[in-house]
Amino acid sequence: MASKTPEDEHPSVTLFRQYLRIRTVQPEPDYGAAVAFLEERACQLGLGCQKVEVAPGRVVTVLTWPGTNPKLSSLLLNSHTDVVPVFKEHWSHDPFEAFKDAEGYIYARGAQDMKCVSIQYLEAVRRLKAEGHHFPRTIHMTFVPDEEVGGHRGMELFVQRPEFQALKAGFALDEGLANPTSAFTVFYSERSPWWVRVTSTGKPGHGSRFIEDTAAEKLAFEEQLQSWCQAAGEGVTFEFAQKWTKPRITRTDNSDPWWAAFSGVCKDMNLTLEPEIFPAATDSRYIRAVGVPALGFSPMNHTPVLLHDHDERLHEAVFLRGIDIYTRLLSALASVPALPSDS
Repeated sequence: MASKTPEDEHPSVTLFRQYLRIRTVQPEPDYGAAVAFLEERACQLGLGCQKVEVAPGRVVTVLTWPGTNPKLSSLLLNSHTDVVPVFKEHWSHDPFEAFKDAEGYIYARGAQDMKCVSIQYLEAVRRLKAEGHHFPRTIHMTFVPDEEVGGHRGMELFVQRPEFQALKAGFALDEGLANPTSAFTVFYSERSPWWVRVTSTGKPGHGSRFIEDTAAEKLAFEEQLQSWCQAAGEGVTFEFAQKWTKPRITRTDNSDPWWAAFSGVCKDMNLTLEPEIFPAATDSRYIRAVGVPALGFSPMNHTPVLLHDHDERLHEAVFLRGIDIYTRLLSALASVPALPSDS
């Protein structure tokens, strides 16, 4: 998989690298630059563009390609714009340079998680529009903030707003994970995270004084959260920073029209699918919780899982293959015939 020279680099790869250089890194993401980038893409592609501020400084950008039958529910393509922090001293290259080595690997924070998918959506739509395609179902692309810190000022708020309801989403795609084998992983559900903040108070002082009733000793050797508080006595409390209790499962049998369309494309393209439950949590949980089935899918095979890791990278050939895959997927999913739920 030899890399091309800068002069003949595929324009989709150039666009990908441009997006990677936008520093949407937590805890202070440059969301303004990301929104401006997406607005420019909408203008170039002739797409509708809506900006929904769900919290101060937190904007969900919605790009829309209207379908020919507005009565049908839409296809929702979701991605998040923020990325996790970096420790530059552990990287081979600047994580926001989007450096491409001689073999074609692109090093950048967000290369796998998940700016690749954002650009694959856009480039698949670009290709389909350039070829003159029109589909019955509207395609919405949502680019949301703060997924990497729980989505509380992003998708969690957006799904409760009238602007989301107006999208009439019938089915959604969101992020997945790379697969080091020849197969592609697809996620139909995910774990329910419980992030707990425990507060313990006690007598202060240097440990050499063998002070009784310190805050630390109250938390030693207790196995259950409730028993911690009960056994420790007064002054020990806990609260959930995040507690998800509404897991939903998206159907993965061929009697479901959405899965049939998705898996049918993969079969036609000789892609082996490995359905799994996502080992962490994504914005898909908020989408499923409001009744919209969603699959997590990042078309990256023969690729080590490097999200949140040092030297996060993606080969340009894998990235470009993902655009081919999404082009086929969008064609099939946006053409799913009318369903009882569309009435």
